[in-house]
Amino acid sequence: MMLFLFLIVVSCETTGDHPQYNPPADHSVNKDGVMHKSGLSEPEQNCTTCHGADLQGGTAQVSCYECHGKKW
Repeated sequence: MMLFLFLIVVSCETTGDHPQYNPPADHSVNKDGVMHKSGLSEPEQNCTTCHGADLQGGTAQVSCYECHGKKW
């Protein structure tokens, strides 16, 4: 279980300020120069695993609000 959690954190980890982050391989949709996972138009269903239930960062430590502002 710990290995699984570690892999989730590592696969969602960032390398600094937003556009220079290291997204996981399944983030293959380029939206304005930032890679997203498919299904990005439904973030409550597709993004909460890494970005948290409130999309404020979660294990990815990247808040959707950094780029999307009040849109989310």
